[in-house]
Amino acid sequence: MKKWFGPTPPAPPSPKLLQKEWRKTPQLEKDDYLQYLLDYQPDRKDVEHIRILLHGPCDAGKSSFINSVETTLRGRMTGQALASVGQNSFTTQYRTHKIQKTKPGSFYPFVFNDIMGMEQDETIGICVDDIKMAMEGHVKDGYVFNPLSRFTSADQFYNDSPTVNDQTHVLVCVVSGSTVNLMSDEVMKKMRDVRLAARNLGIPQMAILTKIDEACAEVQSDLQVVYRSKFVQKQMQILSEALGVPLNCIFPVKNYHCEIDRDNDIEKLILMALKQMIDFGEDFVNNFVKTCKSE
Repeated sequence: MKKWFGPTPPAPPSPKLLQKEWRKTPQLEKDDYLQYLLDYQPDRKDVEHIRILLHGPCDAGKSSFINSVETTLRGRMTGQALASVGQNSFTTQYRTHKIQKTKPGSFYPFVFNDIMGMEQDETIGICVDDIKMAMEGHVKDGYVFNPLSRFTSADQFYNDSPTVNDQTHVLVCVVSGSTVNLMSDEVMKKMRDVRLAARNLGIPQMAILTKIDEACAEVQSDLQVVYRSKFVQKQMQILSEALGVPLNCIFPVKNYHCEIDRDNDIEKLILMALKQMIDFGEDFVNNFVKTCKSE
């Protein structure tokens, strides 16, 4: 009896989600994080706040991250840090962003500095040396970045005697999860240069992977599967290898973007990353002050 066999059926597609989460996360609820941040005060009385400096490519979501943090902490949609969608940097001015607590005039003891984004073209992106100056505390609020002219000690916004409160305590690299493997060699080199400068200053470093919902359809459908997503895991590994940032110092987040109401899953990822920034900053200022006193 003659048998007919059709073409071999294609293998089923590999699942895009792992059965188990590849990262074990703290068993804390959102309210636990909020209470921790509400109660937090730097151990050292002479340290007013933890200063967090965000840097990275243009359109990575630096300003949007600040707004997402403020929205999460204040319990309503906010937009303190001006953000835009586009290929070129929307942020041009160096500014310290404070987040108000429940009472007017009362602020959380940590601040953010957002800077112009990095570009492949030297004529339109921030100068790496300007970031180094900012980390050392030499740049005053209000300085407008000029890609064609580096910041110098002759500038009116130059701070010639920065204190521990002026200096950066945590450096955070912000990269879009949808473009990690598309970044140019020039931008990668700039980010590595900044990382090395921070290392020489002893500043702890982290990275956040933004726009994870745009990068992975499964995460877009359900943000709770972020640590089961093979794609997100791969993008974090690529970023870790490219910049040398340890994988446990990289946090995936989704900023508020098209939402007009708050979302618990968005905010929990934001808070998880924020707590790590505060903890790193606390360690740094304690060690920094001790080192200064021993010299």
